Amino acid sequence: MKIRIDGLVPVMLTPFTPADRIDEDGLARLTDWYVEGGAQTLFAVCQSSEMQRLSLEERVLLARHTLEFARGRLPVIASGHISEALEDQLVELKAMAETGVDALVLVSNRLDPKNAGSEAFRHALEAIMKALPADLPLGLYECPAPYRRLLSDDELKLCMDTGRFAVLKDVSCDLPTVARRAAMTAGTPFAIVNANAAIALAAMRAGSRGFGGVFGNFHPDLYAWMYDHRDEDTELMRDLAVFLALSGMAEGMGYPKLAKLWHLRLGTFASAHSRVVDYDPLERHWAAADLLDHIERGTERFRTRIAKA
Repeated sequence: MKIRIDGLVPVMLTPFTPADRIDEDGLARLTDWYVEGGAQTLFAVCQSSEMQRLSLEERVLLARHTLEFARGRLPVIASGHISEALEDQLVELKAMAETGVDALVLVSNRLDPKNAGSEAFRHALEAIMKALPADLPLGLYECPAPYRRLLSDDELKLCMDTGRFAVLKDVSCDLPTVARRAAMTAGTPFAIVNANAAIALAAMRAGSRGFGGVFGNFHPDLYAWMYDHRDEDTELMRDLAVFLALSGMAEGMGYPKLAKLWHLRLGTFASAHSRVVDYDPLERHWAAADLLDHIERGTERFRTRIAKA
């Protein structure tokens, strides 16, 4: 296994120009921002990257540029298979593997697109592993789109037993499930990484090896600090857990465009253009701008408290 995941795993955004092309300068700045914010691994070409709206050429370009901009400072993992038919997925996955990413992440609902059950999952998994380089580390991602397909314990064990998997991005959003999976993988290189802000601290304490939720696109440094200090039962930690959980509730207000508006504030992006969200979140969602103001002030206050701790 060439990669060991332990820490913050941001689900990367894709910056676009107003002309709807990938903004390479914005992607370079975003990559630096994640690194400076304490990321330990970058998850490029995922749902937050709007992968379902990217051509295969764009998905490959996004992975290649992320690797280029990361400059070896941390591992880059990527998904990017979005097709229904297994044959088409194999084309997508082979193209992504050729980019040189440190791990190739398989989407659980693509391994069973019709939700037919474990036999369909097993068949697709075996075909994909046979088609990919045997030394390429793999990951799993319970991507919510087009539907959320959670792994059974037997399916997770099946993947573990191959010795080829490095990570599961857990989207169960259920603490007992995260804890059970973490116990199953304890002592192995296989990392369970929770993606839900409401249970972030509890999941870390239960064995989640970091955090992979969407609000790593707002204040990654706070999640990175929380993970590093997860065993500390202090007033600061308790307050931070509540702040991050409540901030995460803003995800329903036009994400990922809401995150791009955040990065306009930071100067990372020159445009908030999104292919997934075709409206202005600040107009549709009442007081969304005020909510971002609260998140901004809260983020700075916690940074100050952490610096003094």
